[in-house]
Amino acid sequence: MSHDFTVLIVDDDFHVATLHSNYVQAVPGFSVVGHAGNAQQALQAFHSLRPDLVLLDVYLPDGSGLDVLRQLDCDVMMLSAAADALSLRMAFRRGALAYLLKPFGGEELAQRLRSYARYRRLLEKTTGLDQEAVERARRALLSSDGPAVSSPARTRSATEQSILEALGGVESGPAGEALSALEVAERVGVSRATAQRYLSSLADDGAVEIQLRYGTTGRPEHRYARRA
Repeated sequence: MSHDFTVLIVDDDFHVATLHSNYVQAVPGFSVVGHAGNAQQALQAFHSLRPDLVLLDVYLPDGSGLDVLRQLDCDVMMLSAAADALSLRMAFRRGALAYLLKPFGGEELAQRLRSYARYRRLLEKTTGLDQEAVERARRALLSSDGPAVSSPARTRSATEQSILEALGGVESGPAGEALSALEVAERVGVSRATAQRYLSSLADDGAVEIQLRYGTTGRPEHRYARRA
């Protein structure tokens, strides 16, 4: 990722806001640029800071975060104790990308932030969207990012499915053609390290084969192809 995604945190509880800020700062590629404790401050901070992402509470002392949501021209995730169906439906209807119920741990938020980063990377790399690209971006936003434990009958994660789809076209190409981990990462919208981790897992359970490409100098490059 070439730059950090900037985050504004809106929560009337200073201690909760600080905790969430620490969670965000612990995720590579994200930086907190401000805090707001009520609806008015949230709108002022948004217009002055122009963050990529707002983490927004529903319950604010001077109004509802759901009313603030429809005034924000940016990506928003709701972090709230509001567990009623109406709030959830309204949040999604007004454009929230995610709805995380308090209390939650740092890893729960980190998973959603990493999914958001994949979603953004996919869209930034795509100049013309087709339906496949739309579905890939949607899956990236909704998926978690930890490889499932390998077993013959396990259900593949959304990211694994995306990687296999990226490798799918390889089978019809010239003999011996395969993709590097970096090429897979660019097609799927994940970091090279994440692609490498998933490719290794898929190779372990037999879904992907590893090929070696020898150059004139240096170590051989690992290339990956989907098994028929």
